[in-house]
Amino acid sequence: MDEFLKTVSALKDETRIKILKFLLIHNERCVCELEASFNMLQSRLSRHLKILKEAGFLNSKRDGKKVLYSIKPVTGFKKAALKEIENMKINLPKLKECSI
Repeated sequence: MDEFLKTVSALKDETRIKILKFLLIHNERCVCELEASFNMLQSRLSRHLKILKEAGFLNSKRDGKKVLYSIKPVTGFKKAALKEIENMKINLPKLKECSI
């Protein structure tokens, strides 16, 4: 039950849905690229990424000074949710690459 509620809670925010769709399209991205692309303060973005990671949607790994985020392989309800998000017509920001 807890896992399901975490998943549903993570998906009830439009920004988090956009972040997931963005990563589905652009694969692994560093936090600075997400920050620049979404024109979002680092603290606000970090909160969204933390919620998505705790819900089991994201992987993160350190690469030197960068932290890279990607969609985690999932099954069941999460996989179905990601498929729905992938098929949604969502207005997403353009990818802005950073130079770190």
